[in-house]
Amino acid sequence: MKIGKTVNSIRNMHLSMRAKLSLSLLSIAAILLISCIISYVEYSIMTNYVSGLVAEDINSINEARKLADMSNSYNLQMLAVIGDDTSASLPDFDDEYFLSHCELLRGSLASEDVRSQADSVMYSYSAYMLTSLEADNVLMSDFIDSRSWYFERLQPRFQRLQSDIDKLSNAIFADLKANSATFERGFYRSAIPGLVAVGVGILLVFMLLFFVNAYYVTPLNRMLDAMNSYRNNDKKYTYKFEGDDELLELNSGIADLASENQDLRRRITTLRSREQ
Repeated sequence: MKIGKTVNSIRNMHLSMRAKLSLSLLSIAAILLISCIISYVEYSIMTNYVSGLVAEDINSINEARKLADMSNSYNLQMLAVIGDDTSASLPDFDDEYFLSHCELLRGSLASEDVRSQADSVMYSYSAYMLTSLEADNVLMSDFIDSRSWYFERLQPRFQRLQSDIDKLSNAIFADLKANSATFERGFYRSAIPGLVAVGVGILLVFMLLFFVNAYYVTPLNRMLDAMNSYRNNDKKYTYKFEGDDELLELNSGIADLASENQDLRRRITTLRSREQ
């Protein structure tokens, strides 16, 4: 019984015109607000993620250039030592820095191509450094041509090292380009909820316009036509429509007033006719 009463009470609840219009407008505002929040959150997450990847790629490119500069400087110093017969001391090279940063480049980026190229750099660097360790024996030997050793053994390994470092830089740059493309796709993806919300909002606006015209403007115009017919032609006010808000009460009130007024006119007319 209680459930039946509750259902009947819910059925008997009628929304006012203000409530209906407010609910419609609030629905549109809620959809637009939610879509804006989704777009903002999606864009923020994508921006932070891709910005971190891009910054890491840029730092990796700079590190690869440092490794190339280090090896190039060391190779030029080796050439100077080989060319100067009086010099017997070999240049120093920060082997720990080179290997540690090459390992960082290998582990910091998720690209398989970058890891493969970093391994190639480490292998070619090991071959170059092992060959450069022969410089002590070459310089001390009387029958080994140091210049021939440099250009025939050391220089080819240096060129291989430089080539691998260039390939590593190109692989990192390709990863940077891919991340930039991901950022662009993420931007469009984050804009989709906003575009959908705008489309839904426009659709709801047209639906609201149809709702207002169908349930409020048209009944008001017909009520006005019926009232003009009553006033000008003394016809009975007979307009009826389905509704559950203030318009229904207004129409019922106009119909009652018009009926009472017509009854009053008839009585006045009857009284006047009797007096005559």
